[in-house]
Amino acid sequence: MSPDSAIPAAPAKARYASDARRSRGRRHAEPPPRDRNDYQRDRDRIVHCGAFRRLEYKTQVFLNHEGDLFRTRLTHSLEVAQIARSIARALALDEDLTEAIALAHDLGHTPFGHAGQDALAGCMRSRDPAGGGFEHNLQSLRVVDRLEERYAAFDGLNLCFETREGVLKHCSRRNAERLGDVGERFLLGRQPSLEAQVANLADEIAYNNHDIDDGIRSGLLSLEQLEEVPFFGGHLHAVRAAYPGLGAKRVLAETIRRMISALIADLVEQTASRIRDSAVASPEDVRAAAALAAFSAPVREQLRQLQQLLYRQLYRHPQVLRSTTKASRVLRELFDAYADDPRLLPVEYQRSQRQLRSIADYIAGMTDRYAIREHRKLFSVHDW
Repeated sequence: MSPDSAIPAAPAKARYASDARRSRGRRHAEPPPRDRNDYQRDRDRIVHCGAFRRLEYKTQVFLNHEGDLFRTRLTHSLEVAQIARSIARALALDEDLTEAIALAHDLGHTPFGHAGQDALAGCMRSRDPAGGGFEHNLQSLRVVDRLEERYAAFDGLNLCFETREGVLKHCSRRNAERLGDVGERFLLGRQPSLEAQVANLADEIAYNNHDIDDGIRSGLLSLEQLEEVPFFGGHLHAVRAAYPGLGAKRVLAETIRRMISALIADLVEQTASRIRDSAVASPEDVRAAAALAAFSAPVREQLRQLQQLLYRQLYRHPQVLRSTTKASRVLRELFDAYADDPRLLPVEYQRSQRQLRSIADYIAGMTDRYAIREHRKLFSVHDW
């Protein structure tokens, strides 16, 4: 291989990057891993856990049974991890921590996407107003801290502090007060690690672009509609000019590829500029500074326009709304049935002192098809 074609070596990590050797540790002390570092161990534990496997059958936008090629929470998480790791490498951050956060960020998501989350949150508010509600970021933390049952010595996955804090993107003050170490930054107005900030924005890059792909594939979006957004339209016109006569499928794929590359480049450039201006020299400096990972103002405005179009034309499309309305009803009726008669729950969920929270844990852990099947068992006379 010639020097010109050689794969570039990974850059040495920056002083402001997280370092597994200086982690704030785990909730339960464990001997250090032998052949990997602690952030690699976290990533591996996430990939092997049951909640990660269930993401394969949880909705992103289109319900799981509506087509085999639409994104699911699992494929979304993999795409986020790939984008996040690329950005982390460009910024000389810790790639393993970034990837672990990206892979874990949706572990607590309900079936049926955001419609399922909204339905479950509404059920918790109405039945238990003081109980903390339901939010999928908090549930992801609950999964890795308590709900996974894979280890003899502790509940959950016993992840490092830095991975756990990265999973928790949003948190109310009331919930932060209950969370201890990972809730502290919300109370003090501090930032998470740069790795967590990057994973958060990689999530945005991934879902905007794959929702376009899935929307076109479903027939609910058209290239003509998307052309109205300058960010998409500019890349689309460049592709058509460079490849006249190219088929529509490949035109779309090339346009999305260029959009993702442009977003990553802008994010890396803007974040690097903020890092230089802030003169951060350690992970603690990052936490004390204003948010450093960001898009430039023009790109942020272009993304806002794109998100507005997706909201109008895709997320609020009558076909999508019909599915999400049915999904919301399924979860509400399941919750009410279990709350009114906990004997309908599996035995291990009947013994909780916080019965409503246990019901939320059970429902949030369901896949789309499992929730539909359980609803049918309870409410359909044809399944007697």
